[in-house]
Amino acid sequence: MLRIALLPGDGIGPEVIASALTVLERAGQVFGFQISTRWFDNSAERYLKTGETLPDADFRALRDDFDAILLGAFGDPRVPSNIHAKEILLGLRQRLDLYVNLRPVKLVDARLCPLKDVGPGDLDMAIVRENTESIYVGIGGSFKPDTDDEVAQNTMLTTRKGADRLLKFAFELAGQRRGRLVLCDKANAIESAHGLWRKALKAMAPQYPNVKATTLYADVAAMRMVTHPQEFDVVVGDNMIGDILSDLAAALVGGLGLAPSSSTHPGRVAMYEPVHGSAPDIVGTGKANPLAAILSAAMLLRDFGQPAAAAAIEAACAQSVVDREVTPDLGGTLTTAQVTARIAGAL
Repeated sequence: MLRIALLPGDGIGPEVIASALTVLERAGQVFGFQISTRWFDNSAERYLKTGETLPDADFRALRDDFDAILLGAFGDPRVPSNIHAKEILLGLRQRLDLYVNLRPVKLVDARLCPLKDVGPGDLDMAIVRENTESIYVGIGGSFKPDTDDEVAQNTMLTTRKGADRLLKFAFELAGQRRGRLVLCDKANAIESAHGLWRKALKAMAPQYPNVKATTLYADVAAMRMVTHPQEFDVVVGDNMIGDILSDLAAALVGGLGLAPSSSTHPGRVAMYEPVHGSAPDIVGTGKANPLAAILSAAMLLRDFGQPAAAAAIEAACAQSVVDREVTPDLGGTLTTAQVTARIAGAL
């Protein structure tokens, strides 16, 4: 029995998580596995009513009672500070120490790629982003705020342990793929924090002789992703660099509506989520693209011993894109429910 916690969140989150659950349940029927689920209402609506974001009881349940968390999207214009999203998303990543953020990026239809003469065989990469350190740790503040002398500061945190454990994951993943790994950083400008990543890479590379490990400055990597996307296999970066490059890469294959992700730490509950936002302007219109959430569910199944089901879901999603049986953001005319039914039916 695969135990899955459902955190639909805000906006279109509940819609796309319902779609992912429909496909998961259908996959279980076809491939012979069972799932149990529980919905958690950690939404902006709850925060506005109670002031709660991620109560201790909810956190303990998510940590101890489930194998995986399937998360929708967080963000609501009624909460301009986004404090509930930060405390839930960043809180889960930090408190569960989910240090690997994996974002696969694969082109399935050349018509969705803004690059000239680039086809599905040219763009297939896995971006491995450190998920718990860098500039996103929230260390910093302001001095003399709202004056002409205001000073703002944020601290970039990098540890050798953090770099080593992420690079180990990335090297092993590259060994399972095409044997190429590139570390993207700004070690020329951020000498200490990003220099540590290069030091860790140099020390670890001899342990993986079948993987070709190289480095690129992040700005150069961004350019080459656009001009030579076929060069990239496994891309590694710290929290900030990985965040930026993964969104760029997603734009090359059709946008965030096709961008799944996982946040993991071996031996602990894992979290899976579409990368897109809550899109409050299209809630209830049937325009929400469910594919990123469905593909995130496929990543979940692969990690928990159902590779055949995961591959079938990914193939169904790819065929749906190729056939233009998709929502308007991808050039189709189907609704969220119709795309979901199409994927479930294809299984």
